[in-house]
Amino acid sequence: MFTREQLEDLEMQRLALYAVRSCESRGRVYSELEHPYRTAFQRDRDRIIHTTAFRRLEYKTQVFVNYEGDYYRTRLTHTIETAQIGRTMARALGCNEDLTEAISLAHDLGHTPFGHSGEIALNEFMKEHGGFNHNRQSVRIVEDLERRYPDFPGLNLTWEVREGIAKHTTDYDVSQAEGYEPEKRATLEGQLVNAADEIAYTTHDLDDGLRSGLIQVSDLHGVQLWRESLDELGISERDVTEMARHQVIRYLINLEVTDVIQTVDSRLTEWSIQSVEGVRSAPRNLVGFSPGLQSRSRQLKDFLLERLYHHHRVMRMQTKAKRLIRQLFETYLAEPRQLPLEVQLEMAQKKPERVVCDYIAGMTDRFAIQEYHKLFDPATRG
Repeated sequence: MFTREQLEDLEMQRLALYAVRSCESRGRVYSELEHPYRTAFQRDRDRIIHTTAFRRLEYKTQVFVNYEGDYYRTRLTHTIETAQIGRTMARALGCNEDLTEAISLAHDLGHTPFGHSGEIALNEFMKEHGGFNHNRQSVRIVEDLERRYPDFPGLNLTWEVREGIAKHTTDYDVSQAEGYEPEKRATLEGQLVNAADEIAYTTHDLDDGLRSGLIQVSDLHGVQLWRESLDELGISERDVTEMARHQVIRYLINLEVTDVIQTVDSRLTEWSIQSVEGVRSAPRNLVGFSPGLQSRSRQLKDFLLERLYHHHRVMRMQTKAKRLIRQLFETYLAEPRQLPLEVQLEMAQKKPERVVCDYIAGMTDRFAIQEYHKLFDPATRG
């Protein structure tokens, strides 16, 4: 049997000097007794998993709306895949796996229904009221919006987990780290989540794009990483079966994960990083691809942007989503009595625009569609 103190001792012995140790956390906003058998970051991970916001991710869009099919990634499966990749890299580099997993599991909590198109729509409506950013919304969820404890709002997570969420940055994530030392870099654990997120969505969006038929194998002929994968696996372009597709996706994930681990290890040595503060004050982020893989990965991302994310079927759904969210937003504001009573009460105490924004941002795809029908279709019972 391992007590929390023994687990913390194991962290002190096992983790690298630049890793964050749970016993050295800056703590929580509200004082709490420590758990006898779980470290602080383990508790944070568990609190995130049990939130309403986490469960809603099952019915929030990754690329394809939920009703498109049962086998496409959702925001929840993407989150789980990000956490798995993040833990693998953290373990190999001697970082804190529990901290990495907690940040991974929370990094997309603030996403709207219908993915980035929903976020763009809400940001437009909120531009005169502070805007909308799903990263910042994730922080607001864990700090305030989730109500599960009688003594404090939010989840009362440790400072390090909240900082990791606030500083999450990818091509599609803009960091808003006010209040979390924005002039400093994220911990190595937080940076690994950034990389894990990119690896997960790039490879798995490619997989879903091929499965859906929106991307054809012949379309990928000019993508270097795709051709390299086929060559390494001995697969002909004419023989890319479903099984071969699985092989290629595994190859790509392994290639990118291995490259990140080796690149980070090299930079840690080159820059003589020996502490958490050394990571925070480094001249640039330590986590990333090697120059060679970076350019090839960029080519694959550009391909996905043009041929999948901008595919006419995806764009049509995004346009529908923006229109739907706009109409929900305008209708709720114009007549708040159409909202649940608890939301109406909040509107009396806070800025109505922000309350409505929070309510819509928390919706799943299917709930938003149901609400739309209830509000605008006379044949649908409200």
